[in-house]
Amino acid sequence: MGFFDFLKKKEQSQQEAPEVDKLDSSLNKTRTGFFGKLGKALMGKGKVSALELDDIEEALIAADVGLATTVKIIDRLEARVARDKYLDTDELHLILYEEIQHLLSENRQARKLEFATAPGRPYVIMVVGVNGVGKTTTIGKIATQYAKMGKKVVLGAADTFRAAAVDQLAIWAQRSGAEFVSRGMHADPAAVAFDAVEAATARSADVVIVDTAGRLHNKVNLMNELSKIKRVIEKVVPSGPDEVVLVLDASTGQNALEQAKQFMLATDINTLALTKLDGTAKGGVVLAIVDQFKVPIKYIGVGEKQDDLRIFDQEAFVKSLFT
Repeated sequence: MGFFDFLKKKEQSQQEAPEVDKLDSSLNKTRTGFFGKLGKALMGKGKVSALELDDIEEALIAADVGLATTVKIIDRLEARVARDKYLDTDELHLILYEEIQHLLSENRQARKLEFATAPGRPYVIMVVGVNGVGKTTTIGKIATQYAKMGKKVVLGAADTFRAAAVDQLAIWAQRSGAEFVSRGMHADPAAVAFDAVEAATARSADVVIVDTAGRLHNKVNLMNELSKIKRVIEKVVPSGPDEVVLVLDASTGQNALEQAKQFMLATDINTLALTKLDGTAKGGVVLAIVDQFKVPIKYIGVGEKQDDLRIFDQEAFVKSLFT
C-alpha cells in the first residue's frame, strides 16, 4: 500500500475533529515549503539513494526542523537506504511520517484543560515569554477556554513594565469573564503575583493565570525576576505554579529555540504554547523544540480569533504536515 493510500485509510478509520481543517490551513506554508523542496530533490527519481539524502536534509532544515533533529531523521533514512539499498518515494514519505510521530511520541504529553488540585486552592498558571510573541493574547484565550468549561478564572497583571500591558489584560479579562487583579503600571510584579494567587484562593477561584513582563531573554536581571515571582507564588501555594507556560512565536524559527533555552535556565518550564503557526513556513520548529527540550507543547495558535488557540494534538499535527 502506498503512503497516500495509507493516509487515506487512516483518515477513513478515524473520526476527524472540526478543528482539523483550520490546522491544515495553518500549516499550509510549512507543508508547501517542505514538500516543495522535497519534491524538487526527488523529481524524476523513482528510487531514493544516499545521494539524495543531502537534499532531503536541506528541506528539513529549511522548514526549521533544526540541525540536531534533522540529523536524527536523516540517520534513520540512511540506515534504511543502507539496509534496503533503495527506497521509493512512498516509502520515504512513510518513514518520515513515522519518524516525526516517533519524535513527538517519545516525549511526555501535556495535560489537557481538565485538572485536579488540592481542595481550597486554585490551579496556578504562570506565563512567560519575550515581547511580541502573543503572550498576553494567549493568556486571554486560555482564560476563555476555562471560562467556557464553567471555571472561575482570575487574571493577575504582573507585566507592569510594558506600556498598556495592564490595560490589554484587563480587556481580555472582560472578554472572557475572568476576574482581574492589578496594582497598575510600574508596580512590583512579584507583589501583583502574590495578590492574584491570594485573591484567587480567597474567592474560591478554579484557575489563576499570572502574566509576566515580556523579557528580553539575554537580560539576566530580568530573567532572575521570574524566579522571584515563582518563589512568591509558593508562599501562597507551597507546591508553586502547576504550570509555567513559555509562549514562543513559531514564525521566529530557530530564535524560538534560543529563547526556550534561556527561559529554561531561569525557571522551571513545564508547558509550551506555540503561537502564530498560521502564516509561517517555519512550523517544523515544533519538532525541534519538543525533541531538544523534552517539554510538551500544550497550546498552538492557529489564528487571530478568540477560539484559535488549540490543545496540541500531535497526530493531527503530523497528519496535517503530510496531507
